[in-house]
Amino acid sequence: MPVPIPRQRAIPAAEGGQAHALPTTPAPAPAPLPAPEAVPASVEPVRTPVSKDTRDTRDTDQQTSGPGLSLLVIEDDPVGSLSVPQMLDSAGKPIRVRTARNLTEAERLLTDDVHCILLDLTLAVPAASPEEEEDELATLKHVLRLAPRHAVLALTASGDTEGGAEAVRVGAQDYLFRDELDGRLLSRAIRYAVERKRADAAQRQLTESRLRAQENARLERGLLPTPLLDGSPLRFAARYRPGRSRALLGGDFYDTVRTPDGSVHVMIGDVCGHGPDEAALGVELRIAWRTLTFAGLCGDELLGTLQKVLEHERADDEIFATLCTVDIAPDGRRAGLCLAGHPAPLIARDGRLAELLPYENNGPALGLLPNARWPRRQVELGGKWSLMLYTDGLIEGRIGQGNQRLGQDGMVEMLRRQIAAGLRGDELLEAAVNEVRELNGGDLTDDVAVLLLDRDR
Repeated sequence: MPVPIPRQRAIPAAEGGQAHALPTTPAPAPAPLPAPEAVPASVEPVRTPVSKDTRDTRDTDQQTSGPGLSLLVIEDDPVGSLSVPQMLDSAGKPIRVRTARNLTEAERLLTDDVHCILLDLTLAVPAASPEEEEDELATLKHVLRLAPRHAVLALTASGDTEGGAEAVRVGAQDYLFRDELDGRLLSRAIRYAVERKRADAAQRQLTESRLRAQENARLERGLLPTPLLDGSPLRFAARYRPGRSRALLGGDFYDTVRTPDGSVHVMIGDVCGHGPDEAALGVELRIAWRTLTFAGLCGDELLGTLQKVLEHERADDEIFATLCTVDIAPDGRRAGLCLAGHPAPLIARDGRLAELLPYENNGPALGLLPNARWPRRQVELGGKWSLMLYTDGLIEGRIGQGNQRLGQDGMVEMLRRQIAAGLRGDELLEAAVNEVRELNGGDLTDDVAVLLLDRDR
């Protein structure tokens, strides 16, 4: 089982076991290297062999030079044949090097300031299982589990391109040959590996975000209502635009069903706010309304029960919802209207101008008063009519550059003009929503829900 990466302080060189390797014979200190890009191809970079007797010195010297890239070398080199050259990052700062002789020591040295790991693939996995002993990349897989957020360079034997390619396929960012570790090549490989790891992480996060967005879209689309009007002569149309960006569902909600007695029930509501919590509460209220309607409730009894649902499901006592319900008789000529703090519907009768239905004596929004009542008003519809229900997002958009709002009077005037132009059904709703958006000078910030029921005979 992989051990979680420890979140510990940066380990000083004396604890970490890193060192400068001193030359075997006295020699003057080498001059500082230029940036890797400035080293001519013919110049051999200065090599500093790694010796476990003098590891502490090099890490201390490099850490005092300021922050930069850090490399953790994981290799077991008892004869000291592996040489890690001095390196500079793209800013000209020395790349700090730590060395671990086994995976246990590497785990201790793998702190948050390490950017890249150089792993000798020949290193053995401690307490390896028989399957791991047969797996040539068991060590690499162990390190990848141990350090999933770090860039990894695989160190292979000279000419082992097949093993290096397999290491990259498993998860390493690149591979290097053991006998070709010059400063320019290794510093470039470290920078490339770190940037590739960052790019891979960003791409993975982007992919995950897209998958979550697709899943949320499928979920929200499934929560939108499906009208149940089988057997009814009424025609139904709706438009829905949530106020929050890249969403399909907002705090507005609506539904319409036909009950076994032939009555058509339609509802539209608005939970204050338009975030995901409000959208979820709107879905709960819609489903509760449909259930209660099929159970035979209407008017004050239905709204009182919905208020109880709201009070139990809302996250805050200040959250409320407005609601408009209309139950249309089987003959389609009359209806019962209940308003809970919601704008009155608009009706367009044949041969008459469109107008708002009466909205006097309506009840308060759900969730405001514990013992509220919602009177049901009887309304005569006539033989041929169009009934439009909407939320306040349609009427609260601005007009021009000032603070003036469209309002109900402006909406009525706009719809009269569009109906006179011969618009009906879906075309009427689309034109209404588009004109409100144009008058606002852009997208509306609030949710907008509009639905239309038409009776042609």
